[in-house]
Amino acid sequence: MTASRTQEPTVVLVHGAWADGSSWQRVIPILLDKGLSVVAVQNPTSSLSDDVAATTLALNAISGPVVLVGHSWGGAVITQAGTDPKVKALVFVAAFAPAAGETVGELVGKYPNPPALAKITDDGNGNLKLSAAGWIEDVGHDLPETEARVLAVLQPPLPAATFGEKVTQAAWETRPNWYIVSGDDRVVSVDLQREFADRMKAISSELRAGHLSLLSQPQAVADVIIQAVEQVAQAENPGMA
Repeated sequence: MTASRTQEPTVVLVHGAWADGSSWQRVIPILLDKGLSVVAVQNPTSSLSDDVAATTLALNAISGPVVLVGHSWGGAVITQAGTDPKVKALVFVAAFAPAAGETVGELVGKYPNPPALAKITDDGNGNLKLSAAGWIEDVGHDLPETEARVLAVLQPPLPAATFGEKVTQAAWETRPNWYIVSGDDRVVSVDLQREFADRMKAISSELRAGHLSLLSQPQAVADVIIQAVEQVAQAENPGMA
């Protein structure tokens, strides 16, 4: 009797702050062309708990194994939400990876501020945005200027309070994980990214890319996600090619 093959992993993509699910628009077609099931979460970026709740809703709708991917702020979200038993691996893309009890704010403060942080504006009500100059010069500096300007217009606000919210559980402690460092990042400290990858004992790679490697180098980002999917599929289907 031939053993039946279990369900293939679904890739769940979690975007960062000042962004939405369209951040993954160039990675998604590559994954779909591989025949993978893909879900892009639309997080409200209103608080860590709200974003974790949105990601959990997406996970609840999936019956099989999941490879959970987070970019930037989305790394904190997948760190918390990724303890769902369906999540078999995590991929961090220039992302925060707090340990239990840590906040993104304190992690940012461990290293000198990258240039983009000087270009954050407050609307007077505790909601933060990045200036157009910040998008052009720092966030999307390896993208066409027109695209960076569009992203600046589209960005949703981020409450400053999110930087003080503690992660209470760290999924990367109990799951295989991958980390893609953006070596030319001007938003999240490159040294901090390398520290995360080392602390998590991640399968690490580094791109000569800015913060938005998922837009500037989507094939390289997709390749790592596919590697994670293949490893999970092999673990879920032992003895099968």
